[in-house]
Amino acid sequence: MLDFIFWYLLISLLGLLAFPLAYRLLPALADRGYAFSRALGWLLWGYLFWLLGSLGVLQNDAGGELLAGLLLAGVVFWSARRGGWREIAAWFRTQRRLVWTVELLFLIAFAAWAVVRAANPEITGTEKPMELAFINAILRSPTLPPFDPWLSGYAISYYYFGYVLVAMLAKLAGTSGGVAFNLGVSLVFALSAVGSYGLLYNLLAARSKWQAVSGKKLQAASRSTLTALLAPFFVLIVSNLGGLLHLLRLGGIFWRTDESGALVSPLWAWLDMGRFSEPPPAERFPHWWWWQASRVVQDFDFNWVNKGDVIDEFPFFSYLLADLHPHVLAMPFAFLVMALAFNLLLDRGGERLSWPRLRLSPAFFTLSAIVLGAMAFLNTWDAPFYVALFAGVYALRRLRGAGGRKGSLAALLRDFFTAGLALGIAAIGLYFPFYLGFSSQAGGPLPNIIYVTRGVYTWIMFAPFLVPILAFVIHLWRVRRNREGLKGGLQVTLGAVLALWLISLAITGIIAALPLLNNFIPEAAAAANTFLGSVAAPGWGALLREGFVRRLTAPGTLLTLVVLLTFAIANLWPLKRKEDIEADPPDFPTPSQIYLMLLTLIGGLLVLIPEFVFLRDMFGYRINTIFKFYFIAWLMWGIVAAYATITLWEGLRSPWKLVFRGGMLLLLGLALIYPALGLWTKTNGFKPSQWTLDGTAYLRSSSPDEAAAMDWLREAPPGVVAEAVGGSFTTFGRISAHSGQPAVLGWEFHEMQWRGGSELLGSRRADIERLYCTPSWSEARLVLDQYEIRYVVVGLKERIEYAQGSASCPTGLSEAKFMRHLPAAFEQGDVIIYEAPWQE
Repeated sequence: MLDFIFWYLLISLLGLLAFPLAYRLLPALADRGYAFSRALGWLLWGYLFWLLGSLGVLQNDAGGELLAGLLLAGVVFWSARRGGWREIAAWFRTQRRLVWTVELLFLIAFAAWAVVRAANPEITGTEKPMELAFINAILRSPTLPPFDPWLSGYAISYYYFGYVLVAMLAKLAGTSGGVAFNLGVSLVFALSAVGSYGLLYNLLAARSKWQAVSGKKLQAASRSTLTALLAPFFVLIVSNLGGLLHLLRLGGIFWRTDESGALVSPLWAWLDMGRFSEPPPAERFPHWWWWQASRVVQDFDFNWVNKGDVIDEFPFFSYLLADLHPHVLAMPFAFLVMALAFNLLLDRGGERLSWPRLRLSPAFFTLSAIVLGAMAFLNTWDAPFYVALFAGVYALRRLRGAGGRKGSLAALLRDFFTAGLALGIAAIGLYFPFYLGFSSQAGGPLPNIIYVTRGVYTWIMFAPFLVPILAFVIHLWRVRRNREGLKGGLQVTLGAVLALWLISLAITGIIAALPLLNNFIPEAAAAANTFLGSVAAPGWGALLREGFVRRLTAPGTLLTLVVLLTFAIANLWPLKRKEDIEADPPDFPTPSQIYLMLLTLIGGLLVLIPEFVFLRDMFGYRINTIFKFYFIAWLMWGIVAAYATITLWEGLRSPWKLVFRGGMLLLLGLALIYPALGLWTKTNGFKPSQWTLDGTAYLRSSSPDEAAAMDWLREAPPGVVAEAVGGSFTTFGRISAHSGQPAVLGWEFHEMQWRGGSELLGSRRADIERLYCTPSWSEARLVLDQYEIRYVVVGLKERIEYAQGSASCPTGLSEAKFMRHLPAAFEQGDVIIYEAPWQE
């Protein structure tokens, strides 16, 4: 409870500290950035601490964090000079309702998810051990960048900024890594709630302001304050239709028994959705039933063999799973970026940079570059799309300032690329130390020839958003009746689809031609064959024919996106009629509508792009591209869907109003099956064996000896640890993950992903096996000295992994050499930690 209170006070203090800066730099937002101030303060504090720590100015300790906080306070106080404090105080007096709503929403969301985590706090399985390892390594590292907990001698090669932010709060609050993990999940959930709320509130407030200018009926501010609560509901709670599918399968609906007594179902076989298409389970709610909802999309190779899980997470699943992964850590800051972009669209200030020639104030440009740069450091996949959002907003703002006239396409593109390049370069430059040590498995684009997402998968995934968004964009077009825009929107959309298809075919042609270069590049032919092998295709012609047939027979996703993008572009299309341009106010989209159409477009492109290309990684199919792209699309479309629901709920005429309201209530009810049942299952009906936020507490009952060893190492002097090495998503690497001491090698495949290959790993796994298995002290001493190993762990995991006759150690673990030559620094039960004193 005290840890929760400390974290609440610290993050609220950061919010109050950053609000004067937000107030000054976000003048066009109705809330002046108040809903985003906590996220902004946390990010700026973390950025200053990380940058100065990486440059050697600050140490990675509480004193360094406090100095970074004082520096941030200095910047804020300087920005609020010249009467700014009186203006802010007056704003607070007039915005009590908004302030109280934000504060209550944050506290309730933070406390509620802390309760959920306390009911199932265990940091086990999936990516959790990796994330705990990062947090503990940052807590133990004396300097920045932090050391890699699973590859001693190297710094972390990953987008780790989110873990720095969590560790900063943990260090200042005196929180252990196990508690910090679960409080971090809860805090990010709460910040995402107020961030999405703040964005929708500002969109609705801008609509009300436009209604006032146009003489239309004005929505009361109090209604905006309450209706904006739909944003966190849509983004964080509403889920895909996986819960509905599980209930249908559980009830045996559409299943029958054939002559042989087996359960069969033509419908479920047609769906072909992994476990969803298996016969109903004997157990009503198997513990991991909720997992399959994040594996809706299926990829099939040339022979129609399922490639395996294609990840299509959505926020509620992510928080229910509670992996503190980068896509989750980046969420609050994604809404901060969206708020900054909306402020840019609304703000008509005349300041401009001398270079590049942008109509932006230097202070706002700098803040935007810091936040966009942080997105790359938080979750690198996100950054290009949020830079594109900023560039699109800037270009549309300039076009809108010119009256929305048609002849401005060249200027639109010029402004888009100028803003995008300027912000992108600045964002990279401000985080340059990160890129010096960063490498990744992600490579260039690969063509997607046969992995066609069926329409049923897309609708199961996105139906709660697609229905209101499609209704909204069509309704908005019907209001304006811009037929030229509809024609232009269709042309642009089909042109984009054709361009993506041609790019896919061009990349395919390049790969197919690689064998011609085999005399110059020995691996060229192998690379081409590897790609063909990854899709199990017998040849290039057969592959292209199969891809064409699949696109013709499964056009649902493409047709849905064509309709959506066509109407979204039509609603942004410049008007042709002079009387519309010169109307007062002019008859083109309001700022809120422009922004929502842009979010719709980017979200649509994020879903469309993987239909033709995906990013190369070690998996060889769309598993990561779909995962990252769909998640960003969910955040953007969630905001649009919430706004669309409010607008259509109020604005449609009967009988369409009744149809829409009834349809949405039914659809949202179906989308809430998953969160209701999933939460109950995951928390065991909120009946845990122990209520605690410590995600490592389970070890004290399941493995008390190892828990004691981890506690001892956590307080021991720093040193490299030798422990059993094994595969990812297992309990290997457990000592380093829980103690914060670096291991020679942890999860091997994860390190290969982070490093883009196995070169740096060298012979580490074999050397650790040699260390444990050789009876020769001199040979073991060579390994100890090579990796500067200080602590050698011999526990149950090591005794099993290196047992006599095992594949990794046929002769069996030889502990006698350690007993003769090394003192036992820790011993309890079946766990011994030997220490090499010369490695101090």
